[in-house]
Amino acid sequence: MNGHEASFYEKTDDGTGTVGCRLCPHNCIIRKGKHGICGVRKNCDGTLITEIYGLHTAVTMDPIEKKPLYHFHPGSSILSIGTRGCNMKCPYCQNWNISQDTSAHASRYSSIDIINHALREGSIGIAYTYSEPVIWYEYVLDTAVLAREKQLVNVMVTNGFINREPLERLLPYIDAMNIDLKSFREETYRTVQKARLAEVLETITFAHSHGCHVELTTLVIPGINDSMEEMRDIIGFISSLDKRIPWHISRYYPNYRYGRPATDVKYLTQLHAEAMERLDFVYCGNVPSEAGGHDTICPSCHRTVIRRMGYATRIEKLKGSACASCGHELNIVR
Repeated sequence: MNGHEASFYEKTDDGTGTVGCRLCPHNCIIRKGKHGICGVRKNCDGTLITEIYGLHTAVTMDPIEKKPLYHFHPGSSILSIGTRGCNMKCPYCQNWNISQDTSAHASRYSSIDIINHALREGSIGIAYTYSEPVIWYEYVLDTAVLAREKQLVNVMVTNGFINREPLERLLPYIDAMNIDLKSFREETYRTVQKARLAEVLETITFAHSHGCHVELTTLVIPGINDSMEEMRDIIGFISSLDKRIPWHISRYYPNYRYGRPATDVKYLTQLHAEAMERLDFVYCGNVPSEAGGHDTICPSCHRTVIRRMGYATRIEKLKGSACASCGHELNIVR
């Protein structure tokens, strides 16, 4: 058996050696010698293994703002690691060369290797990112436990498509999540991402209600999710959950199998202005700094609290987690 035994699967009793993966809501039924939808969990003679335990396609120090996380240790750097494979099939994927190519070059590092690397670099912790960390579950959990012991934070950048039981086991070790809210239409999730919206919304709600710092990102894609009606539905969902949750609206660029022109910056600016009427913190991503939408503004006194130019961050009016000018709490973790 070439791999690490996976968590959250069931063996059938029909004598065929088929297994049922229970990590994500696809709940794949996998015959001997076959993989699940993610392409990295394989049935080896009736045992489900993960082929990517410890495999890294990227290990690099990043600004925390690049995740993007704007309200979690602003101005800090974090060791960011990723593997290959994904449990969604987005045709516009911005990291398709590792998420959709399960043969992408990778190097193997133990959890201890990564922890020691983070400590040497002065990182605040580990970010599990680039592809989809849910399918890297066993390695992420083992590394996160060790990171917590060393007083390092753990961050996940994820599509949120995970079953409740594995989420409940992992969440106590995760300090912050940026969760992609790719659309607010079930049909879009089913036909474009090859997943489901309902379970993603459940992950967002569960993580937020259990004390994890949550920020959301929506890549605004012409012809897929860019109607103002749909954007208003997302705004309504966030507002009903907690209007202080930061929402990142990012500009799409043509990539992978989707060739529509890039998102109109003027549309993002319009969307940002409307969203700010109902949400406290909305940010524009993948746009020039002069387009605006990067700074953290106090929703009470309207002073600029954190100023950003690209990934350069300058804290101006922040005292603890509150506005230094008026004392308003800003949902910022430091």
